Amino acid sequence: MKAQEPALNYHHLHYFWVVAHEGSISRASTRLSTSKATISTQLRQLERQLGAALFEREGRRLALTDTGRSVLLYADEIFAMGRDLVESIGGKDGSHPLRLRVGVGDVLPKPIVRRLLEPVFALPERVYVVCREDRPIDAFIGELAAGALDVVLSDTPVGAGVKTSVHGHLLGECATAMFAAPKLAASLRGEFPKNLHGAPWLLPGAGTDVRRGLEKWMGGLGIVGHVIGEFDDNALMNLLGQDGLGIFPGPEVIAAEVRSRYGVVQLGTARAVRQRYYAITEGRRLRHPAVRAICNAARTNVFA
Repeated sequence: MKAQEPALNYHHLHYFWVVAHEGSISRASTRLSTSKATISTQLRQLERQLGAALFEREGRRLALTDTGRSVLLYADEIFAMGRDLVESIGGKDGSHPLRLRVGVGDVLPKPIVRRLLEPVFALPERVYVVCREDRPIDAFIGELAAGALDVVLSDTPVGAGVKTSVHGHLLGECATAMFAAPKLAASLRGEFPKNLHGAPWLLPGAGTDVRRGLEKWMGGLGIVGHVIGEFDDNALMNLLGQDGLGIFPGPEVIAAEVRSRYGVVQLGTARAVRQRYYAITEGRRLRHPAVRAICNAARTNVFA
């Protein structure tokens, strides 16, 4: 009789998966509430079973070997399927709401986020949404890959240097509108966009795509603005713009809401300055029904 091959120890695989996404045994130990020695032992046992090293040292950090990267792709898929199983079976009797864990980039305008999330609450099953904004996007991507989040809403796609199986789904794009308080708008001379020259500006942070797009657009038209502040918090920028401190940009798709909420005037629209929005998920496949609802509604309604 042929000897039976030893079954894969999924407990060992889970320890490997967490270490791979956390980048160190120390951080994995904290997350798993397990000693570093226990994790190290589990990793060695998995390496012995697979017959190959999964990590190598690069200074003080652990880096995946080629085999390790291959194993991580399988592990990502295995544990993603496990989450699908729990969510699917757990919600069938209606006793447990569908749980959606969302990471939101802090530069995303709140009205955009609200519109993206609205279809989730219209699903036939009960939904419990956990929305977090307390991390930079890179940290959210790490949590997404590790299974701690279901989707990340962002104004940028996944960077080329991100070596995980996460994928950015384009939800849509729109032009950029310019707003100002009525008194400031009345003081501007000439037609748009030339009347922006020399005016005070409130702008998004220097590292954002919309900031780079605005600077390129203004430079091409010979417009020089007097920048008096830059902001990662879109809502704060809008409030200061409401007070008349400067012109500020916003997505054209919510221009009517910005005008109404802040009592400002829309000076015009820069069609060439595009604002794009993404749903970033673990893997290309949209497994979570609430994430599918977000993507479908964004493409057919919000950014149609």
